[in-house]
Amino acid sequence: MTGFWRGLIYSSVAGTSTVLGAIPFLLFNKVASQKLIDAFLGFAAGVMLAASAFSLALPSIELGGILRFAVGFALGGILVDVMDKLLPHEHFTKGHEGIDAKRLKTIWLFIIAITIHNLPEGMAVGVGGFTPQALTIAIAIGLQNIPEGAAVAASLMSAKYKKSSIFFITLFTGVVEALGGLLGATLISFAKGLLPYLLALAAGAMIFVISDEVIPETHLKGQERITTYWILIGFIVMTALDVLLG
Repeated sequence: MTGFWRGLIYSSVAGTSTVLGAIPFLLFNKVASQKLIDAFLGFAAGVMLAASAFSLALPSIELGGILRFAVGFALGGILVDVMDKLLPHEHFTKGHEGIDAKRLKTIWLFIIAITIHNLPEGMAVGVGGFTPQALTIAIAIGLQNIPEGAAVAASLMSAKYKKSSIFFITLFTGVVEALGGLLGATLISFAKGLLPYLLALAAGAMIFVISDEVIPETHLKGQERITTYWILIGFIVMTALDVLLG
């Protein structure tokens, strides 16, 4: 299998794992507590942190050196920051961000927020398809997508969204990651010299999302301590997987 197809297939499978997290809420019609939602997001953040460090940042440095890593890493953070400021979107707890968009329905604001978060994750898997860490990156993103999908489903259910809407929004997050994977894999196919830059870009984008979006979101309802412990657990689990998959 070529790196392109590995990146595309892995990103599609990893992306649709968000639906796995949503299934229990759709089947049993359960409304999760804020503590459980924040624990889900904390675990996902821990997994993303470890994947960014060991499966993206380190390979980028090994392939292109510290300068290429620094350039790509900074661009990744800047890219998400620009998207975050320009695109109107709605967070479950923090509320509205971006330019004013009173005419947009709230559900579309949620979808835009999910797109901002998940596009760089898909790119990470797509670009990673050209590296020995391809499977590790895909498992990392797929693993963190399960609790992330559960958190999205639980939050939408608490907000009284219909089950059909919850299912399609969580499924859409997988489609977004597949598109990100396609973008990343296509870029590397035409310019393999971009690999260290794009690995670092994906890492920088995910670190920015964790610091600017995920962690602050989980610290607004008094669940800072439980979230932090689940970040540690997620980091440990992903680090162990990285070692085992070697």
